[in-house]
Amino acid sequence: MKQSEIANALTDKELRKQVFISQYLLLAAGIILSFFFHDSYAEWFAYWQWDGREILLYGLVPGLIIVIADLLLMYALPKSWYDDGGINERIFKGQSLTSIIGLVALIALAEEMLFRGVLQTAFGYVTASIIFAVVHIRYLNKPVLLISVLFISFYIGYMFELTGNLAVSITAHFTVDFLLALVIRFQK
Repeated sequence: MKQSEIANALTDKELRKQVFISQYLLLAAGIILSFFFHDSYAEWFAYWQWDGREILLYGLVPGLIIVIADLLLMYALPKSWYDDGGINERIFKGQSLTSIIGLVALIALAEEMLFRGVLQTAFGYVTASIIFAVVHIRYLNKPVLLISVLFISFYIGYMFELTGNLAVSITAHFTVDFLLALVIRFQK
C-alpha cells in the first residue's frame, strides 16, 4: 500500500497524530543514538551553542532564503509539480497558530537532532543529507519536491557543517517549515 493511500484512509486528526508519533520516534532515535555515536555528554552538548549572531546568520537567514526560493518556484511552476497529495494541507489547514508552532518545533528538533546531531556527525554531511531526503519518501516520485527537499537538506546540512551548531540547523528547519505551514494555513 502506498503512503498516499494510507494517508487518504486516515482522517485529518489521525494524520496529524501519526505525524506527531513519527516525530517522537525520530526524537527518541536521535536521543538514544547520540549515546552510541558520541563519546561523552560534553561532546554531545558542544553541538548546542546559543550564539544569537550565528543562529541569525546561519539559521534564520538561510531559512528565509529557502522559503523565498520555494515560494518563487510554487508561483512559477504548475501546482501539480508541487502537490504532495494534499498531505501538508491536511496537516496544517485549520490549525491554530499555537498548534502549528508546536508541531513544527517538534519536527525541527527531532529531525535535526537525528540527521545533523547524530547521522551527520557520525557518517558525514552527504550521507545524512541523502538519508534526510529519503525519509521524506512521499516526495520521491515528485521531481520538483525531491529536488527541493534535497536542496534544503544539503543547505541546512552545510550550515551545520560550517557552524557545528544544532541551534542553527533547528532554526533554519523551523523557519522553513513554519513559514510554509503558514502559507498553507492561510491560503484561500
